[in-house]
Amino acid sequence: MTVSEMFSGLLDNLKVDNADQISLRYGEITSSLNKKFRDTESKTANTLQVGSYGRWTAIKGISDLDMLYIMPKGKWDTYKSGKQSQLLTDVKDAIKARYPKTNVRVDRLVVTVTYTNFHVEVQPVFEESDDNGESYFKYPDTYNGGSWKDTKPRQEISAMKEFVDQKNKNLRRLCKMVRAWKNKHGVAMGGLLIDTLAYNFLKSTSDYDDKSFMNYNLMSRDFFKYLMEQPNQDHYKALGSGQNVKVKKKFQKNAKKAYELCLKAIDAEKESGVNKKWKKVFGRPFPDAVEVIKEAAHKLPAYSWNDTEEFIEDKYRVDIRYHLKIDCDVLQNGYRENTLRNMILKRLPLFPSKKLTFKVTENEVPPPYHIEWKVLNRGEVAQRKNQIRGQIVRDDGHQQKIEHTRFRGAHLVECYAIKDSVVVAKSRIDVPIASGD
Repeated sequence: MTVSEMFSGLLDNLKVDNADQISLRYGEITSSLNKKFRDTESKTANTLQVGSYGRWTAIKGISDLDMLYIMPKGKWDTYKSGKQSQLLTDVKDAIKARYPKTNVRVDRLVVTVTYTNFHVEVQPVFEESDDNGESYFKYPDTYNGGSWKDTKPRQEISAMKEFVDQKNKNLRRLCKMVRAWKNKHGVAMGGLLIDTLAYNFLKSTSDYDDKSFMNYNLMSRDFFKYLMEQPNQDHYKALGSGQNVKVKKKFQKNAKKAYELCLKAIDAEKESGVNKKWKKVFGRPFPDAVEVIKEAAHKLPAYSWNDTEEFIEDKYRVDIRYHLKIDCDVLQNGYRENTLRNMILKRLPLFPSKKLTFKVTENEVPPPYHIEWKVLNRGEVAQRKNQIRGQIVRDDGHQQKIEHTRFRGAHLVECYAIKDSVVVAKSRIDVPIASGD
């Protein structure tokens, strides 16, 4: 496969696959609110799709959708003075009255409507204009007695569209590729932050103004280099609106790893394993190579093994939104010797006959949720012993998993947090067992 074919295949695999269902739900919510506040049943009027979906940077698996419902100006006097909570309650009641079986609840800033595999955060707003005639919206915040805050999503959408046209459609495509990387590696980055960083990167260079898929290998490399060199800061100014967009967790270390993986993939572009190297950056959406079956039987192993590995993407939608981290206590004869991450950092060898207790050490996912684990044995010894494993199993409630080192190989353990049938956080740790059989 050529570079162009590989990356166009990646973008094809990232396309949102439930757009009709999302549009249906948007329409249902809009109709219920128009009926309540305007006595009409329009499914399209007085609403604005915002967030990643509204900026057209969402990918397959998106679970966190956003919409604004533009309130009638005549209702401002009803809610303006300390009635932020009442406004959200009225919005919730209107949706619940129309769809009583749907899970609808009030959060601090929005009304959340939960469906299977995704939810919609509905934010009622009042439209205003500043001294320059520029449109913005006032939205309710119920914290600490209530207040009104401003948002400018139209400017963000306009900036995205304008820059997409200037950069040969590369901005939206880069935003989608970065989301695939984020989901693959469990990087807790919000959609607006991703879009802003991609925008800033392409604004900083003209190298990709007229380039397309055949140069996305280099664009990926250069973007992650740009990302890893960013200074530590707690927020950025969003594209278009200039409003603050929060940095949830530092991303530079993950970006550096992605940059190094890109270098390896680019170096291997004339080799048969290049697709697998790019998969290490972007995950399963990156297309597989077209396999050529070799006739030379002597090159095949003299033993057979069952490929039992399961993939979380086949069980749930993946839309990483929160931070999760696992570590592992290494024990011998009942005594704790070290943590696995510390051993890897210090390049200390991990030998067989150790007890490994994997556990969740950092978790920012709000309940309710549940945890699942995957333990995968890799390498020639695992294949010869036919012990690949790789099945995904549910946690027993203790947020830990006990394993034992048995034979050499570059094994791995992954942990997933599932909320409302969506993987919203994940963490991975490699288990390099040095020797023994």
